[in-house]
Amino acid sequence: MRIGILTGGGDCPGLNAVIRAVVRSAVAAGDEVVGFRDGWRGVLDDDAVPLDLAAVRGLLPRGGTVLGTSRTNPYAIDGGPGRLTATLERQRIDALVPVGGEDTLGVAAKLAGEGLRVVGVPKTIDNDLDGTDYTFGFDTAVGVAMEAIDRLHTTGDSHHRTLVVEVMGRHAGWIALHAGMAGGATVVLVPERPFDVEAVVGHCLHRFESGYSPIVVVSEGARPADGALVTASGQTDAFGHVRLGGIGAALAALLEERTGREARAVVLGHVQRGGTPSAFDRVLATRFGLAAVAAVQEGRSGVMVALRGTDVVLVPIAEATARLKLVPLERYAEAEVFFG
Repeated sequence: MRIGILTGGGDCPGLNAVIRAVVRSAVAAGDEVVGFRDGWRGVLDDDAVPLDLAAVRGLLPRGGTVLGTSRTNPYAIDGGPGRLTATLERQRIDALVPVGGEDTLGVAAKLAGEGLRVVGVPKTIDNDLDGTDYTFGFDTAVGVAMEAIDRLHTTGDSHHRTLVVEVMGRHAGWIALHAGMAGGATVVLVPERPFDVEAVVGHCLHRFESGYSPIVVVSEGARPADGALVTASGQTDAFGHVRLGGIGAALAALLEERTGREARAVVLGHVQRGGTPSAFDRVLATRFGLAAVAAVQEGRSGVMVALRGTDVVLVPIAEATARLKLVPLERYAEAEVFFG
């Protein structure tokens, strides 16, 4: 059997661990693995490389993806689906393992519906894919953000200023919530709830009165109740997503004006995506890779590996990508003070 693998969308700690697990498991069973470079673009352009045991040695602790990635949408390109099929036939691919988030797996779901054997692997630092309790990369991203918040407490207190930490999270505030709670933030602002600026100001002033400086953690997709999303540009990617960025700086300027205290913004950006994956993410990525190959060898298709509790299970890709997994704010009533 020849198994194809690709990594699409944003890079993420743990991608290489998946590639390694897929190759090691497949080769042990006598199968061949072909890697497509830069996500769906590699399939469109027939840009492929054979993957053997030598190719994946040393990948477990390495961040990013050795296959490269892109936000290519074959269904937005004239003749795109046909080019995908032609490449897979030319490469004699029996099954495809796409690793990605809602967009990459959305393409995979369409291909599965057209008869291709597809087993998806969920990947996103945002942890917003429905159907799985956790995605690999999330734990590492939260750890990076938490460490930044820990460091910012001391400099904020030293200068008596508000520090606004902007983290990733377009539609879902999982990174902001977990990093903010773990780092002892004063306020956490998430996309799921438009925030009241005056309430945020009140929390900050109360923190100053206690003798300490406030830390405000905000998802890039958060917005004030009386305002709109802050975008970095009017451009959209191949899947129609506008690039977000700037809410941290905008909020810091507003808080400085309303509190009368200096405020600074820190944008963590792609630091959250890069570097060595945590132990949790390495183990989860490895389990996902092994389960994907097992599903392929069982003849399964149109499914995605997922974590439910402590078990790795299979769920329909179409179901897993039908909606985003948002933060259920009602479950965090005990942390209500965090949400401005």
